[in-house]
Amino acid sequence: MARVYLSLGSNLEPQRYLPAAIRELRERFGAIAVSPAYRSRSVGFDGADFVNLAVGLDTELSPEALNDWLHALEDRHGRRRDVPRYSDRTLDVDIVFYDALVLDGPGHLQIPRKELQHAFVLRPIADIAPAFRHPVSGVSMVELWAAFPVGSEPLQVESLPD
Repeated sequence: MARVYLSLGSNLEPQRYLPAAIRELRERFGAIAVSPAYRSRSVGFDGADFVNLAVGLDTELSPEALNDWLHALEDRHGRRRDVPRYSDRTLDVDIVFYDALVLDGPGHLQIPRKELQHAFVLRPIADIAPAFRHPVSGVSMVELWAAFPVGSEPLQVESLPD
């Protein structure tokens, strides 16, 4: 079993799509850790605010098989793949960490995800896995968050329905 940390985000009906995704992740993987959700500005394009959170789970799936399963999850929740990569979306789910694996694979499968440099990915993971160490730098998530220039990417805690 591998310990995996995912980043989930939505800027199209996040109050609908994020809880639905969490339910499906629980159905498939059992007990999962779920961070608080945070609202932030879109990055990479001019769009509505995103709501992001992190999930920690254990899986027997390979990184490639998990990535395929997550793409199918996004698709079940209306994710469009015929639009620019950086655009509004109902659901975006990325593998940020897969144990201590470092991988640059097919289908934008990059582990660890470079988006960890953004508050909307780092803060939720630091919330649920403060002691987890980045497989390349060896720095813990709580240390990375403590060094983050918080004012550069403000976050607001966002309530989600169960």
